[in-house]
Amino acid sequence: MTAHAADAADALGPGVAGEVADGVYAYVQPDGSWWINNTGFLVGADDVIAIDASSTERRTRALLEAIRDVTPRPVQTLVNTHHHGDHTNGNCLFTDAVVVGHRNCREGVKAQAIGGLEAVFGDVDWGDLTIRPPSLVFDNRLDLYVGDRLVELHFIGTPAHTTGDVVAWLPEERVLFAGDLVFNGGTPFVLMGSVEGALDALEVLGGFGAATIVPGHGPVCGPEVIDDVRGYLELVRDVAVRAVEAGVTPLEAARETDLGPYSELHDRERIVGNLHRAMAELAGADRGAPIDILAAFGDMLSFNGGGPLRCLA
Repeated sequence: MTAHAADAADALGPGVAGEVADGVYAYVQPDGSWWINNTGFLVGADDVIAIDASSTERRTRALLEAIRDVTPRPVQTLVNTHHHGDHTNGNCLFTDAVVVGHRNCREGVKAQAIGGLEAVFGDVDWGDLTIRPPSLVFDNRLDLYVGDRLVELHFIGTPAHTTGDVVAWLPEERVLFAGDLVFNGGTPFVLMGSVEGALDALEVLGGFGAATIVPGHGPVCGPEVIDDVRGYLELVRDVAVRAVEAGVTPLEAARETDLGPYSELHDRERIVGNLHRAMAELAGADRGAPIDILAAFGDMLSFNGGGPLRCLA
């Protein structure tokens, strides 16, 4: 990491653990941009369930310290909401925990690497981390208990943000850890999932009747944010339809798009990646089917005028 990038990352400060229900904590990392995710943890009488790790050694150790500040009880279970490295790179530091995730999440973690992304994100100090995929996997639903508290893990049922998105639902507390199916204040991103699938996933999320949602990125919120994400994805779908009809590329379509109420969301360049996915689906690609991810990121860089994307991990 360059001195400038390190100073900027330090300026963001560490995440903050806030209690959203009795013994239930959201660990929110500002400002929720690239590689700066939210996590959470639930404290029982004897142990802790954690929900997601972080992107770098420094950030994951800060998360572990925040848990220790609340309780000396050990983290015995770590849930991964999906495979992306900002939520899983730090799995290896949860040394006493069983890592749980969807079957597709395990495969996604196994297939990725830590680092090697300088061309896209610049120099990042990932730290001393190794890939550790979930060792306990499920297909549709898994119930966990921390003490007497029920934590329902639900596969969302379709490729959406990724092909293996899981939410953690606390029915008694009406708290939903939504992973990256919900972005609050940042641009949603479905390049590795599906636009139509993500819209279907939002219907599922709404059906839980959550009072409190911990998004994958951005401040803790209520269910109203589901409508914000839906509106953005519907815009992406509409732009993609017009782009296909006009025979223009995702990058060309993005440059011509007025984001309107979504123009203030950070990481605006994601419109390009989202259009790559939406236009592939309109051309007949299955939800979550492999597409040219490198080309999409190249176009996002071009949309931003070249150079690395903003990353303060």
